[in-house]
Amino acid sequence: MSSLIANIRETKTKGQVNDLRLKGSIPAILYGGKSENKKIYINKKIIIGIINSENFLSNILELEINGKKEKVLPRDITYDPISDEPLHIDFLRIVDGAKIILEIPVKFINSDKSPGLKKGGVLNIVRRKVELRCPTENIPSELIVDLDNTEIGTSIKISSIKLPNNVTPTIQGRDFVVATVASPTVVVEPEKPAEETAAEGDAATSEEGVAATEGAEKTDEKDQKPSDPKKSSDTKKTPEVKKEPTKK
Repeated sequence: MSSLIANIRETKTKGQVNDLRLKGSIPAILYGGKSENKKIYINKKIIIGIINSENFLSNILELEINGKKEKVLPRDITYDPISDEPLHIDFLRIVDGAKIILEIPVKFINSDKSPGLKKGGVLNIVRRKVELRCPTENIPSELIVDLDNTEIGTSIKISSIKLPNNVTPTIQGRDFVVATVASPTVVVEPEKPAEETAAEGDAATSEEGVAATEGAEKTDEKDQKPSDPKKSSDTKKTPEVKKEPTKK
């Protein structure tokens, strides 16, 4: 459990609140239970690492205000729409015996021990967070899903996840799916042995040789075609015969 020091703020205007932010603090409010609401502020450098964690809104913190410690739960955080910097945080007091509804992140472990994933299967995450009704004294920080021995086609349902005592899903009446180990979307063909590859290469070479031979034969036939007899007769000239003079 993280412990933070908070201070009471006496701000009454937006200008005063903005001054706090310029000085490196984040305005906040603490509410809930029978105690009165408190306007507080926290050093930004101290809390920024916790804010960036995935389970910030389901992580119980201990706030120390004027020497008095209180267990609180972050309920909401406002960000600047342009800079994405945190502007304001709402904290809820933890009251023993009360119940609260939270979205708890799901964490998957032992993916390297899943036969289905080793065969090329894909982990299809249906719910990255599950909404639970929890007693304030028993809030889980995350839900663990063990992928050990999961095969392709395995469907991981909420009933297979161990929940803390008195913690129940808000969805009742059905055993909903959290994740599945699905078949691969792309089938990878096994590599062919070197011998088959070489044989295919030789066959391709032979086919190319046959095609080249056939092409050469056709060319020779074209060259050896007889010429048109009509054209031959037209072009042939009759030889001249010289007559010798008659002897007297």
